[in-house]
Amino acid sequence: MRLSQYLSLALVALAAGSEPVLAQPPDTVTCPESIAAVATCYTAKLDTGAYLLAAVPKDWNGSLIVFAHGGPGPIPPSPTYSMGSLRRYGLEVKLGNAWIASTYRNLGFGVQQSADDTDQARQYFIDRFGKPKRTIIHGASYGGLVGAMLIERYGRNYDGAFFNSGMLAGAVAGYQFRADLRAVYQYYCKNLPRPSEPQYPIWMGLATDSRMTLDELTARIDECTGVTRPAATRTELQKKNLANILGVGGFHESVLIRHMQYGTFNFRDIANITHGKSPFSNVNSIYRGSDDDEALNRGVIRFESDPAGIAALKADAEPKAALAIPVMAIHSINDPQVTVNAEAFYRDLAKSTGSADKLVQAYTDENGHTAQSDAEIAAALDSLMQWIESNTRPSPQSVTVACGNFRATLAGPCRYHPEFEPKGYATTGAR
Repeated sequence: MRLSQYLSLALVALAAGSEPVLAQPPDTVTCPESIAAVATCYTAKLDTGAYLLAAVPKDWNGSLIVFAHGGPGPIPPSPTYSMGSLRRYGLEVKLGNAWIASTYRNLGFGVQQSADDTDQARQYFIDRFGKPKRTIIHGASYGGLVGAMLIERYGRNYDGAFFNSGMLAGAVAGYQFRADLRAVYQYYCKNLPRPSEPQYPIWMGLATDSRMTLDELTARIDECTGVTRPAATRTELQKKNLANILGVGGFHESVLIRHMQYGTFNFRDIANITHGKSPFSNVNSIYRGSDDDEALNRGVIRFESDPAGIAALKADAEPKAALAIPVMAIHSINDPQVTVNAEAFYRDLAKSTGSADKLVQAYTDENGHTAQSDAEIAAALDSLMQWIESNTRPSPQSVTVACGNFRATLAGPCRYHPEFEPKGYATTGAR
């Protein structure tokens, strides 16, 4: 819509006395190419420091998707930060939904604050474009945890939730494996920190005053493992270190830097949340998968958790309340970054709080993280929308059928496995 149309809309509403006057819309910005023909995109910066990115279809169906992004990575917020997310999930706009996302105000980890920022994006949209017919929170990866915490606090503002590859186990259970990774990494690499540098508890990720950058962290990991180099150019020691770290960690080399990134910068943020008290423990972890498990378990750094640290991190980043709105969650069985068993935690929470009827979980088998196809995403989202409208709860089987129907018009395979159920969620990264 043009600005004149917004002003006319506001005047009509004022005369009718039934709707608040809409604020002036934000600045327009070039949309991703995939949706440029069907939508207008907007950007704004809030007083908190968070940047917003919105897309409004020219033929808007009245529904709004409020997106919570993954990470959080060590990249400062910027006006273009959410463009990648809008490009990835532009399908939601092509289906007729308006879309808005916040960068979150700060670099780094903090689930409650990220939830606040996400709900502020929703309110900002309403103030400038009007109240939607339906409002859905969509959380991807870490954004799934943000979304789960958001609906506990702001559920009345949303009609439903959609999570793909969500970290729904909470940070204490969900990030324990990265605490284990840091201990195992340090046993082999001894460069984070180096012996000549100020020492800090491994679970803290980094010293509080460290100025290390992502590139510097990557260089240290590469120094020890050669992970960014072609395998043929790695030294024998690098090959050995990398094989041992991956063997114990149980994941592919392609995600080592990402896991170390989170276990370094995000763990420093977590230490601030817990006031320096550890929410993680590897006292009872038994590490397996190396070329000498006995030596590893004898020599690895050990750390104990503190009840106050656990409580503080759970308060910020662990779902605990009954589900107040319908939730559709999809996850790849083979997710290399957020284990599919995180869904078991959320499933068990819904059962224990008497809200299992508010949750539907469906599983695909891509080998990537948040790698579901357009057809798979459309099927899950449409099933959620129909659930909200008709009060008829879908099933993994019906989502699978819906995906087959969407394949006629949308790209990508349907790889749902309707009979799959994840195992119980392990609270330790030990293997």
